[in-house]
Amino acid sequence: MNAPSVPSSVTFDLAGSRVWVTGASRGLGRAMALGFAAAGAQVALTARSADGIKEVAVEIEAMGGEPLVLVGSVSDSEAVSRSAAIIREEWGGLDVLVNCAGISPTFKRAELLEDEEWRHVLDINVTGTFLCAREAGKLMLDSGGGAVVNISSIHGQVGMERMLAYSASKGAVDSITRTLALEWAERGVRVNTISPGYFETDMTEALRGHQKWRGHLLSKIPMGRFGVPEEIVSAALFLASDASGFMTGSNMVVDGGWTAA
Repeated sequence: MNAPSVPSSVTFDLAGSRVWVTGASRGLGRAMALGFAAAGAQVALTARSADGIKEVAVEIEAMGGEPLVLVGSVSDSEAVSRSAAIIREEWGGLDVLVNCAGISPTFKRAELLEDEEWRHVLDINVTGTFLCAREAGKLMLDSGGGAVVNISSIHGQVGMERMLAYSASKGAVDSITRTLALEWAERGVRVNTISPGYFETDMTEALRGHQKWRGHLLSKIPMGRFGVPEEIVSAALFLASDASGFMTGSNMVVDGGWTAA
């Protein structure tokens, strides 16, 4: 097979790009959906909550955008396939997937973790990542190129007590990224990961609000603070754009220095 052509120019421009963001109703997913819309991209929004995602859609419409609203769980194969079919019908293809849907509902010692709690986390964080990447990949491979940005976590790389299922799921996301990067590189689809540290989101609110755990988390962050969701946007825009055209299978860490220690 011939090597893919080298781009004639390197640009951060995403105007007109067709971008699918999962987990778009809140937290990091919401910030990235709004960030891509502000960069001029067409945005498709997926989340389980119809109300939350419609609020994001209204914000994008206020920017002059026309978002696609795709309500459903990323762990539901039929729902993901329907979403991809709508994207194909409305847009004719896809340029970028931001795989951000994820959960971390339990904070307990491993020996107390219930079977269903384990399965629930892996269904959303691992199976959901796979299903969305598979369907988005089909759209991109059909059109000859694209970029997948999977959202992992620093806990795919470093452990955290009481978070076994979440850590295992994010390690799997890192592996999915590397394998898809190898499979799809020659066909023009790049696959990279962003590993956030602790940001000011609903997912981390309980830990950040707990006196003991807040202090523990901050002691691990050399910058001495939590990130704000908008600080993840530039990393996603970079990995989605031609500016990162020679990157695939990479993991970009945005953690205030946690993993540098």
